Amino acid sequence: MKSSILTKKIINKTPEVPGIYIFRNYRYSPIYIGKAKNLRRRLSSYFQIHLEPKTALMISNAKFLSTIMVDNEFEALLLEAKLVRDLQPTYNIELKDDKSPLYIAITKEKYPRIFTSRRPQINRFEIQKLYGPFTEPLGAKSILWRLRKIFPFSGHLPTKKPCFYSQIGLCNPCPSTIFYTKDLKLKRSFKIKYLKNISNIKRILSGESKSLANILKKEMDDYSKKEMFEEAKILKNQLEKLEYLTQTTREPEEYLKNPNLLEDVRQKEREDLKKLLNKHFRLKTLERIECYDIAHFAGSYPTASMVTFINGEPEKTLYRHFRIRTKKTKSDTDMIKEVFERRMKHSNQPDGKDGWGNPNLIIVDGGKPQAGTVSQLIKDQIPVMGLAKKFETIVIKKDNTFVEMRLPIGPALNFLMRIRDESHRFARRYHHKLIKKSLTN
Repeated sequence: MKSSILTKKIINKTPEVPGIYIFRNYRYSPIYIGKAKNLRRRLSSYFQIHLEPKTALMISNAKFLSTIMVDNEFEALLLEAKLVRDLQPTYNIELKDDKSPLYIAITKEKYPRIFTSRRPQINRFEIQKLYGPFTEPLGAKSILWRLRKIFPFSGHLPTKKPCFYSQIGLCNPCPSTIFYTKDLKLKRSFKIKYLKNISNIKRILSGESKSLANILKKEMDDYSKKEMFEEAKILKNQLEKLEYLTQTTREPEEYLKNPNLLEDVRQKEREDLKKLLNKHFRLKTLERIECYDIAHFAGSYPTASMVTFINGEPEKTLYRHFRIRTKKTKSDTDMIKEVFERRMKHSNQPDGKDGWGNPNLIIVDGGKPQAGTVSQLIKDQIPVMGLAKKFETIVIKKDNTFVEMRLPIGPALNFLMRIRDESHRFARRYHHKLIKKSLTN
């Protein structure tokens, strides 16, 4: 946890990463805890000229600032809830619209329901487990929405007909279906499945996602040995979604024990990726990485993005958008070729107004065709890696041949996923902007 006197200068030096911020008074007692996707941007918003009266009063009492950088928004949500619950800051109680914080509640019923609620309403239910508080309603709802896609659950009491969410796989098996099923064997099977989903969600919300993953792996292996392949496939699908959601998720206590955890994680990611790539390339450093992504809608409004990571962190001042100019462009390889022909015009100059410098590694979203096109254009002077559609598979061109590697869950894969996701986000934003502009003209 990094702490300092609250000033505009300090905020301007705050990294643009997800994290937790704590405002403290002159006695160094916490008065407000918040989470942010982008710490610098969120903290800067508190220095606007026009603030709501309660927010202005809070800022006037804030003398010190503490920040904890985390790996993703999911971690920030869980850590924020724990800190608010443990520290009980004054302004977290009733700052926003005079409403109390939101909780995730699991009822104590035959078929437990899961929903978000505020303290006054919670008292109307018999609750077996309560998680929170979450200062932002969207935070709690976002967590449940992600978990529901992996382990379906219900938010209603059984009725005569299955609910709408059961039709889209988000309430499966639906308690209404279980309640009115006459076949006792099938009824029992549905009940076990539903209660297991509730148990799995409780484990994740309690910070036990790693132990849950191990349980699912064991169950999947057991089903495979018994040749129950359909059941094994369902577990495999759940496991993959769970690992995608939580593979970089660490328990809140880990950040509290090690204030420099994120820096240590980032260094480990770069070291592991460099070690992996050095089997095929001679990389002295991975200081600068560029990632390219193509975005278009059935060939219309084609755009490309270039995102740059410096020492493991996104450097947005070095991001670039490309609007594909060639009218005859049909394929992604044609588009990536145009982009790199334009990119190379800026390569032989240092960073500045016209010069963009050179990366230590180039990543392209795609497989052999995209990676091969870029390697040919730059004459193999810079290592090129392709990220296949299956995000854990990478493609490397080596000595006129291609090497495909499936990466295990770990720091190197986490690093590539962060880069890939940021590249997608930046490409889509510009692509959607062009579509919106064309519709309004």
